[in-house]
Amino acid sequence: MSAAASAAAVTARASGRARAARGRWRSLGEAAFVPVDIASLACFRIAFGAVMFWEVCRYFGHGWIATYYIDPGFHFTYYGFGWVRPWPGDGMYLHFAALGVAALGIAAGLRYRLCAAAFFLGFTYVFLLDQVRYLNHFYLISLVALLLVFAPVHRAASLDAWRQPHLRSDTAPAWALWILRAQVGIPYFYGGIAKLNGDWLRGEPIRSWLAGRPDFPLIGRFFGEEWMVYTFAYGGLLLDLLVVPALMWRRTRPIAFAAALSFHGTNAVLFRIGVFPWMMMAATTIFFAPDWPRRLASWIRGGALAAAGRPALAGAPPGPRARRLTLAGLAAWVAVQALVPLRHLLYPAT
Repeated sequence: MSAAASAAAVTARASGRARAARGRWRSLGEAAFVPVDIASLACFRIAFGAVMFWEVCRYFGHGWIATYYIDPGFHFTYYGFGWVRPWPGDGMYLHFAALGVAALGIAAGLRYRLCAAAFFLGFTYVFLLDQVRYLNHFYLISLVALLLVFAPVHRAASLDAWRQPHLRSDTAPAWALWILRAQVGIPYFYGGIAKLNGDWLRGEPIRSWLAGRPDFPLIGRFFGEEWMVYTFAYGGLLLDLLVVPALMWRRTRPIAFAAALSFHGTNAVLFRIGVFPWMMMAATTIFFAPDWPRRLASWIRGGALAAAGRPALAGAPPGPRARRLTLAGLAAWVAVQALVPLRHLLYPAT
């Protein structure tokens, strides 16, 4: 084969791969905007808003607003966010009251976009006030709240849809479900990766944690046994790594869901880590078939499943440019969420 023919063959193969890549991108773009049943997303919206309202009530009930943000004379702010300071006077109480109103607005779907944006900004403001108060699930809540600002999850089971019939829809674009699944799945996966260390595999700090709770109902008397320590340690590790794939597969979904409920329920009672277990219990449901609430309601009524899932989304379909921007934004979001936990690899070894 001559050099020219060889070069032409290489060029043809490269062109073919480029066409195939463009075809896959177009297929992905089309799949992202396929209408799916909105029922699952609407249920998650309601649950998220309700859990966040409960969290706000806990801050008022336990006196944490004053303890954490008003009484201290100094706060360890984040780099670049030194300008984020507690409001003077009763401002922090008003701030949390506004968060509660916004959370109720999310749950009820009333002025949804405004309430979702207000909750994201207000909760993130509180998150940035003090590094001492950092919790992984607070960071996750901020991320989920931001995604909910853009996801059209208020088109069903909401006061907005009741007040504005043109908003009503039994469907949502598939990307709204995909991005929430990805956002929930990434912390599970990295939670499992983080447990692959010598201490955890030897049963620490689980051993120390369990030793302080012999009063736990039913199984507390076994907390001093090594088999129980390793059951908790390796059970948590395997659940973090496997629960999302198991929830995605219909045959293993019931077992995975039961395991997730058991895991988070035990954590809620044993470690008292706030609203995180309850939020994650609600989040596991978005891995079910999108129409699961309709099927559950139909089963409760004892009737046939009503037809769900319209052939088109409410409103005018997005144009090519809007679709490209949406896909680019989703890809960038997932890339950042997947890469940020690996940032330690960029730090110089000590």
